[in-house]
Amino acid sequence: MTRIEKLMKALPEGADAALITSEVNRRYFTGLGASDGTLVTFRDAAYFIIDFRYIEIAKATVTGAEVILQDKLYEQIGALLKKHGAKTVAIETGYVTVGALEVYRKRLPEYDFSTDAALNDKILEMRSLKDEYEIASIRKAQGITDAAFREILDFIKPGKTEKEIAAYLEYCMRRLGADGLAFETIAAGGPNSAKPHAVPGDRPLQQGDFFTMDYGALWDGYCSDMTRTIAIGEPTDEMRKVYDTVLAAQLLGIEKAVEGASCRAVDAAARDLIYNAGYEGCFGHSLGHSVGIEIHETPGFTPAADPGITCRQGMVITVEPGIYLEGRFGVRIEDMVWIAPDGTKDLTNSPKELIIL
Repeated sequence: MTRIEKLMKALPEGADAALITSEVNRRYFTGLGASDGTLVTFRDAAYFIIDFRYIEIAKATVTGAEVILQDKLYEQIGALLKKHGAKTVAIETGYVTVGALEVYRKRLPEYDFSTDAALNDKILEMRSLKDEYEIASIRKAQGITDAAFREILDFIKPGKTEKEIAAYLEYCMRRLGADGLAFETIAAGGPNSAKPHAVPGDRPLQQGDFFTMDYGALWDGYCSDMTRTIAIGEPTDEMRKVYDTVLAAQLLGIEKAVEGASCRAVDAAARDLIYNAGYEGCFGHSLGHSVGIEIHETPGFTPAADPGITCRQGMVITVEPGIYLEGRFGVRIEDMVWIAPDGTKDLTNSPKELIIL
């Protein structure tokens, strides 16, 4: 069954059609990476409306939907809705802006565009369970990320700025085959490493720094995500204690991330270890998030997760605990894990023992 066919079966009760316009969901259901396009699905048919720039590749790529050359888009959507006797249209409530919704209602006033989240929630659930093709793409993206880490270690030296290292890291990923970046690279040294989402700046690395890199490659539409913290010169005993605590929490989180485990409980296991080591209040973000076409997907390992949300086969989720001592230094270690049919697999293959340069 194609993803489009699954979408057709997932139409919420009370909806006659679904309208998919976001770039990420459009790519997920059609396999086509394009800056435009409209997928209209019913329970018995599906149509993909695309402009001239992409029509040829769409006809060769899209399965499960009739490909239509875009002319007068809203008239074409209206004609399809009329053809199938549709009255209520479900939309991607997590992606459609208020402005876009108003345009739908203005241009197609005879139809009800539902703001119920049922369709959006179902799509996110579908996307959370990766198939073999998706896992292969994520593995490829992570392989590039791992290879870039090996190369960047030879480049990092005292005196290099965060910006220089981030730029070279991104160059390495591109040269190694990445289609782009999964997200903006974080490269943070010294006191900046205590800021979980620091922006690379002009600060040069110094002896005695911890240096954190959080980055990922994009390949075939899928993201990778990895964080490593290394030491520039010999770390202090306190720095080693923090590093060892974060590593122990990360290994415990991976151990707990098994099929059927509560996502909240996985977070709690790693968080409790950090807090019991004397660092309560120094780990303020969630333990992890799902990864796929978007860098942040659902579900995640977080204290706010519903207790009923569990690890399921097909999920790819990060495990990334950290300790951040304001104004001094921070440590974060992050891998992606796959809840596979035969057990949890760590998709990240870079070393995690403390590296001292």
